Parts: sequence; structure tokens; C-alpha cells
Amino acid sequence: MNRATAGLIAFGIIATILIILGIGPFEAVWSFPGNFDFIKNFPSEDLPLGAIPLMVLVLVGTGVFVTVKLGFPQIRHFWHGVKVTMGVYDDPQDAGDLNHFRALTTALSATVGIGNIAGVATAIYYGGPGAIFWMWITAFFGTTLKYAECTLSMKYREIRPDGATAGGPMYTIEHGLGRQWRWLAVAFAAFAIICSFATGNAVQSFTVSDQVYSEVSQIVGTTHFLTLKHQLFDGFALSVQQVINGIIMAVLVAMVIIGGIRRIGHVTGILAPFMALVYVSATLLIVLSHLGALGTSLGMIFRWAFNPPAEIAGVGSGAFLVFMNTMLWGIKRGLYSNEAGQGSAAIAHSTAKTKHPVREGTVAMLGPFIDTITICTLTGLTILTTGAWKHTAFYVNRIDPNFTTELLNGSLLTSMAFESGLAWLFPGGDKIVTISVLLFAISTAISWSFYGDRASEYLFGNKAILPYRWVYVVFIFLGAIIPLEAAWAFGDAALGFMTFPNLISIILLAGALRKMSKSYFARDHQPYIKKTYND
Repeated sequence: MNRATAGLIAFGIIATILIILGIGPFEAVWSFPGNFDFIKNFPSEDLPLGAIPLMVLVLVGTGVFVTVKLGFPQIRHFWHGVKVTMGVYDDPQDAGDLNHFRALTTALSATVGIGNIAGVATAIYYGGPGAIFWMWITAFFGTTLKYAECTLSMKYREIRPDGATAGGPMYTIEHGLGRQWRWLAVAFAAFAIICSFATGNAVQSFTVSDQVYSEVSQIVGTTHFLTLKHQLFDGFALSVQQVINGIIMAVLVAMVIIGGIRRIGHVTGILAPFMALVYVSATLLIVLSHLGALGTSLGMIFRWAFNPPAEIAGVGSGAFLVFMNTMLWGIKRGLYSNEAGQGSAAIAHSTAKTKHPVREGTVAMLGPFIDTITICTLTGLTILTTGAWKHTAFYVNRIDPNFTTELLNGSLLTSMAFESGLAWLFPGGDKIVTISVLLFAISTAISWSFYGDRASEYLFGNKAILPYRWVYVVFIFLGAIIPLEAAWAFGDAALGFMTFPNLISIILLAGALRKMSKSYFARDHQPYIKKTYND
């Protein structure tokens, strides 16, 4: 069976399940098997190990397995990855589309986003300060997953006659495990396309549109002709501002993605460092200006990672339940922020100009360090040192039930921390969060277009690329004007279903990956020196 036929069958099965059973089976991917009561409370209500999501166990477990199998590459070879990213070994004659730095920024543009702003706040809101520690743990082992999936994608990528690259877990599965595993590669590609339209596209567009609408409403009110919402049908109201937002977003993204990966790489190579610099600079200013609270904040992170307060609204609760709540919120938000093990970043990294797969794998290791260890940590410390974390359900339920001030979650909590944290310097510090949301969401949409682009090409050939890009642009517009609760749920489910095929390939190819790593690092790596005519 060819890829196109297999792809159509895969989409047919997904559509049939949606029509017959609805979105429920897909939503359950991140809670299974805890969504069944008889498993959730196994072996007992006081020790409900069955409530731990299988997805979390598989991701973290695979990360630990590969880390041990490869001898902790995130420690031993981290500096080598830094030097490769800096271009020390770049040979412009190597096959590929992007240099190491642009391949990294393209991948980071897709992962550095809403999870770094709203995801950290949500982890603290429900899990408390200790959740940040568990985000670090997922990043540590996730670093090896990024190394593994990106090295394998480089190893098994295809180089087209025109020099363009085609890589990712679908190629790793088919070429690395054999054609008998093509069904698994097709499943990954199908869910990657779905995820690109939902989580990577429409959700990002909705976030930008909603944020811009909120800002404009604060200036002109909600009865202005721009912001007045007209009820078109039950449950759906639309304003002129939302339509304008959608058109602008669609045009901006189209101008970038229609030009392909080289244009995407050029844009993300500028946009990703710029947006990270703005956001990180602001968080550092806040943390440094609240240096006196830094020690206390770090103490809460380490102390409550293993022993969070076990009081819930004044009622005693099992210590294990409270600990597991903190751990799971940290792990889930950590996995969401860096996407390690989900296979998406491997598609971007497989475009790198190099003849050494392991070399790009060491570059990929920097992703979780930048994304989770650095940016997420700074977001968390900003929320903790400013005291904004007291406006959370965790604080009210576990620390002070008498705290009656408004509770804030997601980006609203981060915005409050920025506003109060920068008040000593200038008013309106929360606007930095707004700007960051806009830049992060746009960059994520641009990068995810390439992931869906490669998955479409894998299934249906080169002729599918341009139609896919235009449909992607249409979804950018639709995302700006319609409510997207279902898209969030279905997109997250698709991201989950992408993960299993990718992790299976990593586990089965771990032995080959270990041999590749040993062979590469046994060599003497010399910096690239451009040869002159005299040479």
C-alpha cells in the first residue's frame, strides 16, 4: 500500500471515530487510564497510582531509559552542542536547507510560546511553587529525547534531487524500522497534520486575536463599531476587530510560509532571538529588583517539590495525593513547554546542513535548556518573587483559606507579576506579556506550518505542499474569529498521538543511536576553515 492510500485510510478512521464517538476518545489520551474510576483509585484512594497518566509515564520513562542508555549526553556533550550552534564546524557545502543556528531557532519558534507564559502560571496555580522543580526534571530527561529524535531524523532523512531535505519521525520509522512499520509512520504524519491545523495554528491565531481584541476594548470600549460583537447564530458572536485580526494574521503568516523552509528559517532566525531577548530581559529585571525574595522563592521550589502543604481548604488530605498533584502539574506543563519526545522539533532539525546526524542532535539538546530551564524558570521566579503566586488556588487551598483577593490563572497571572514587578521602572509592565504573546504565537504558527507541510509531502507527495499551505492560511483566519475549545482539545490529543510512534522508534533504535554516538565522539573534531585558492 502506498503512502497516499494509507494516509486517506488513516484520516477516514479518525473521521469515523469523531462522527460515532465524538472527541471524547481523543481527549482521553492525556488522562488515560485515570479517566476510568476503577483504575484511577488503584491500588487505593490514598495511593492512587492508577491516576498517573500513561502518557506522562511513557514520556518520562523513555527519557530516563535513553539518558542511561546513551550515558547522559546532555551533560557530557552540552558544550559541543553550543559550539556547533555557534557555527564552529559549519561547512556551507554540506547537504541541507538551514545552518545549525537557524534549524534550532525554527524548532524553538514552535516550542517557545504560550506554554512559557501561561503554562508555567497554570502549573503554579494548581501545583504550587514545587511544580517548577518537576518542570526541570522533565527538561533534563527531555533533553536526551530531543537529542535522540533529532539525531535519528537526520540519519534517516531524504535529500531531494534539488537539494531540499525531507525528514522527521515518519522517515525515521519507515527507513529505520523498515517498510513493515509504515503504518506507524503514516499515523504520525496524519496526526501531525491535524495538530498543525489546531494547536500549532488556529489556537495561536485565536490567542493573538483575543489578546488584541482585549487591548482595543480597553481603549474604545466594547460598544465601538470595531469591538461590538454581532450575534450571527447561537453561541457565535463576531466583531469587526476579530475579522481584521484574522486578515492581518493570515497575510503575515502567508508571506512567510509560502516561501518554504528557507524563508521560514530566515524569519525565525531573527524573530526567535528577538522575542526571547525582550521577554528574558524583562524577567531578569523583575527578579533582580526583587533579589531579597529570590532565596525564599527557590526554597519554596525545592521544599514543596517533595513536601507541599497537605491542607486543602482546611481539610486534611493524604500527603501522597498532594505530592502527586504538584509533580504531575510540573511534568505536564514541562512536557507541553518543550515538546520533547513528541517528534515535532525533529522535523525542523532534519533540515540542518551537516553530514553528521549526531552533530545536529547535540544542537537539539539546547532546546529544552533554553525553553524550560531558562525561560520557564524565569517566568516562575517572576511570579514567585513578586508575590503574584498568592493569587492562586494552591495558595488559597493549601496556605491561607482566608485570602479573598481575586484568583488569577494563565497569562493573567503572569501579566500581574510583570505589572507589579516593573512598576518601579515604568507603568504598564503587563503589556510586555501582551507583546510576547503576540510574537510567540505568530512564530509558533509559522514553524508549525513547516511540520504539517513535511507530513503532507510525506503522505501525498510534492503536489500536496502548496494546497496545504493555503489551507493552513485559511485556518489562521478561522482561528481568529471562532471559539476554539474543541480545537484545543483535539489539537492536544493529536499531539499526544504523535508522541507514541516517535517514542517507539526511539526505543527500538536506541542501540543504533548509541553506536552512532560512540563513533561520532571518538573522532577529533576540528573547526571548519574555509579553503582559499592557494590552499
